[in-house]
This record gives sequence, C-alpha cells and structure tokens, in this order.
Amino acid sequence: MIRTHVLVCGGTGCTSSGSVAIREALVKEIAAKGIADEVKVVGTGCFGLCALGPIMIVYPDGTFYSMVKIEDVPEIVEEHLLKGRVVERLEYYDAKTEALIKEGKQVGLKDTNFYSKQKRVVLRNCGLINPEVIEEYIARDGYKALGKVLTEMTPETVVDTMLKSGLRGRGGAGFPTGRKWMFAAQQPAGKKYVCCNADEGDPGAFMDRSVLEGDPHAVLEAMAIAGYAIGSDQGYIYVRAEYPIAIHRLEIAIKQAREYGFLGKNIFGTDFNFDIQLRLGAGAFVCGEETALMTSIEGKRGEPRPRPPFPAVKGLFGRPTILNNVETLANVAQIILNGPEWFTAMGTEKSPGTKVFALGGKIVNTGLVEVPMGTTLREVVEEIGGGIPNGKKFKAAQTGGPSGGCLPASLIDTPIDFDSLIAAGSMMGSGGLIVMDETTCMVDIARFFLDFTVDESCGKCTPCRIGTRRLLEILDKIIAGEGTLEDIDKLEELCTFIKSASLCALGQTAPNPVLSTLRFFRDEYIAHVVDKKCPAGVCKNLMRYHINPDLCKGCSACSRVCPVGAISGEIKSPFTIDTTKCIKCGACMEKCRFNAIEKI
Repeated sequence: MIRTHVLVCGGTGCTSSGSVAIREALVKEIAAKGIADEVKVVGTGCFGLCALGPIMIVYPDGTFYSMVKIEDVPEIVEEHLLKGRVVERLEYYDAKTEALIKEGKQVGLKDTNFYSKQKRVVLRNCGLINPEVIEEYIARDGYKALGKVLTEMTPETVVDTMLKSGLRGRGGAGFPTGRKWMFAAQQPAGKKYVCCNADEGDPGAFMDRSVLEGDPHAVLEAMAIAGYAIGSDQGYIYVRAEYPIAIHRLEIAIKQAREYGFLGKNIFGTDFNFDIQLRLGAGAFVCGEETALMTSIEGKRGEPRPRPPFPAVKGLFGRPTILNNVETLANVAQIILNGPEWFTAMGTEKSPGTKVFALGGKIVNTGLVEVPMGTTLREVVEEIGGGIPNGKKFKAAQTGGPSGGCLPASLIDTPIDFDSLIAAGSMMGSGGLIVMDETTCMVDIARFFLDFTVDESCGKCTPCRIGTRRLLEILDKIIAGEGTLEDIDKLEELCTFIKSASLCALGQTAPNPVLSTLRFFRDEYIAHVVDKKCPAGVCKNLMRYHINPDLCKGCSACSRVCPVGAISGEIKSPFTIDTTKCIKCGACMEKCRFNAIEKI
C-alpha cells in the first residue's frame, strides 16, 4: 500500500538542473531500502518556484525540498522516507513562514509569500499530477466538462457560457473568447477548424510551455469543447519545436485521449467527432500572429494576411477557424464545470479570472505565477517575487515582452489587467514580466527588444521591415554616444508611423518599448545624447572605469586580472587605469575587494 508520494518537478527548468537524474536515483534508492511498495515517485510539471529547482514535495506531510542535489537523495530516503524525519537543511522556508513558525504555528507551502497571494486555476494541476498519466487528470475531474457539454448542453449554450464568463484571450490582445467562438459558430455548416497557439516566442516567457508540460489534457479537452461549440471536427496545436518536453507530453496525451475515446469518433457515445494533430513551428516570432500561424500550418512561409476577412470567417485552408492560446484554453473546462459566475467572481469587472506570468529579471523569486486580474504590480514584485536582490531598488517592469512597455517605479501600484496596463502605456501581452533594478539602462533595454523584433520581422510590409531597422540604427547611434536631440524626435516620429502603417501586430507593437521608455525615462535618453553618459553605467562607449585613490590599497589584484594590461602601479600605492587600453570588460571591478573601482 502506498503511504507516501514524492513529487519531483519535471518542467524544463528543473529538468535542466538535473531533476530527471534525481528522480531515477530516488527510485533506485527506495527500491534498495525495500520500501518501493510504500513510496511512489511521481514526475510532475512545474511547481512555480523555478529559481529553486530541482524541487520535490513529499506527501502527505507536504514537505517542500528545494535545490536538491543527487547526493542528497540517500539522506532524504533514509531520514525522511524511512524514518519520518524531515531533512531540514533542504526544506524551503521564507521570512513569512519562519516568523509563523516562531509563533508556534503550523505552516505549509501556501503560507509562503510566493504562494499565499496566488490563485491557481490554469496551473491547478501543474506540480500535482503526472502529466503523462491520463488517469491522474481524470481523477482531478478531467474530461468531465467535455462529457457535460456533449450530453447536457447545446453548442449555443456552450458559446453563451463563454460569453457570460467574460474570458478574454490570454495571448495578448484580450479579445473576448466567447465572441470569437460565436462568430465562427454563426458561419454556415461545413469544414471548420480549432487551432491552439502554443508558439510562445516572447523573450523570458514560459507560461504556455509550463501548462503543456504540466497539464496537457486541459488543452485537449478545451479544444474538443470548442470544436463542439462551433461545429468543427479537427483541431491543430501549433507548438514551437524548441519545446521538446511539451511536445513529448502532448504526443502522449493525444494518444491516451484517443485510446480512452475522448478524441476520435462518437465521443461519449454521441455523434460528435473531433481529433487533434500537432504542427511544429520553426521558432519564428511572427507565427504567434494568428494569420501567420495558420499560413505556416498550411505549409507556407509564415507571413500575416490582411484582415478582414478575419479567421472566424476565412481562416485555416480558407475555412472558418478559431485560434486561442494555451492559457486561454486551460480556463475553459473549469468555466464549464463551475459556471461563468464562478469565473467572473475572480479578477476585475472588465478583466475577469486570473493571469499567469513568467516572472524574471532582477527578482528574488524567478518563476511561474498565477494571480487574480487586478493584483497590483507591487504585490507581484515585492511580495510574491520577494523583491529586488542585493539591496537594489526597483526601477521598472517590462510587461508584454517585445510588444509591451516598461512601467516605472512610480506606477508600481498599477493593477495588472488589460485596460489598466494599456492606460499606463504598456500591455498585458502573453504574460512575460521582466523586473529591472537601478543598474538597468532603459535605452539599452529598448534596443534589446527592438533588436529582437527586427530579427523576427517576416519582411512582408515595408513599415516593419525597414522602419524597425531605422529605429534600431538610431538607438545604436545614441548608445554609441553619437546621438543628437534631433534623433530623439526622429525616434518618436518613426514609432508613430510604424504603429499606424504595419500590417500585423508584430510591427504595430514593435515601437512600444521605445515609446514607453521615452515617456518614462526620457532623461536617460537626454543623458546619452547631451551628457554623453549612461546613468546606469551599462553602455560601454559612454563609460570608463576609474580607480579611487582613496580606497585603493595597492594590492595589484586588479592589474593581475586585466586581460590587456591597462592597469599599472606599485604595490601598496594606488593603481591607475589607462583608458586608451581599457576594453571595459569589468574584470578588475569584480576582483577588487575594497570597492575602489567605479564606473564613471
């Protein structure tokens, strides 16, 4: 009889740090101790606290182990699984739970700062079930919503339920899901398609990947429900080839769903037929745009098409098509089971439900976060995220990836929902949230994202193909210390033109990082242009390293690590840097124990 379950994270983050080997070692060690019939090791999806991987949780006591190494396995098995004694040095606590423990209170994972304010709807199964075992999904009410839809609801009532829920697309645009389904359902009967956009391409984003890795059946079930609602018998999941774990688990899930009769012919004994196929994307960011994605599925070069006609009227292979992203679909079954009122009770009036974010950058708790819409940026950064490391100050947060904008510290109390972010000069996007501290140069950040969009432009329309490249050239000029005030004016003028004239959302939103940084951090642009100085000390052409003679002890450590021999001096006397030789690598600054080297 199984008395203990050990859940080991099998998401990409933990896998990259060795969780598969740890899981295998656990199985061997448990067998060697003769308790294999009492302890079961389960590989799961992402737990969320990616920075602390590899992660495991021992149930039923709920002990959370972080940063586990393979050499820790014998001790965990011997002490915890065999003798029932927690290995405290590996157990995860934060300041909040440690304070509660001192008060004599029982604490669990949900009491930590990272989890206490989260509401896991999309991520409800991630980290709790084995995504490669369909029975575990079924045990968590899996495919119950599909059964309800096919046996108790008409296609019209399904669409009406989605309309009442107010679910808005989580892929970035926030278009009402129910309306999209309604438009496709209203088209004449015939061949129609359901597509899932799993081509997550924003730098730093891993929300959809984690859902596919941790709960793939939630997406399959939702697509079947959507197929019933609009009269479709065929679905496609367009997933980027760089997601091998997600692809592997989707393949397993589709095979299992077919074997159980949840996909295929006469589902749940009805006359409804629906099947799903995978299509792998080659990593083109533009294929996240719905018409480009459909063009790619058709086997053509992934380029956007003019709209109208919209996909709900003429989409994949010229037929009515709906396209939703992974996170949007992961909400569907829960809305069907719990009702639209349950969903609208979360979040805000115009942005109901929750939102999943990939929290990264200069933040303590890098990871996957799901919060109710309307949660403030401050709550996410300071409480869930644990604040800025190394005593630095919060400077800005980039929401929406290359299509979004940078919100300054003065807007840290902005509620995170579709309309509030747009009003603040950014956008929701798919859910990447990159935190920046005082050492970040905002001009350099704008250049980073613009460089990405220039590289990812499909080249079909001139405003995007040429306009973004001209923007990048101006930013390069400013960062090199060769910019003028007129260049700043040119940036704004060109941004406005590109936004209004580009064919698809890639070009229309490409200027957003430039515009938002100009709006909130114009002083940094002016410093680069007028003072020829980078306030953050990031842009190499605008900075130099200097040794403070009052702090230098003359230890010579800096000169010994300088790769070009730019530092000279005598022992026990202040050293100096020859700026004509210095390549600004920073090696000297890292080596100095007396903080005598500074950027000026």
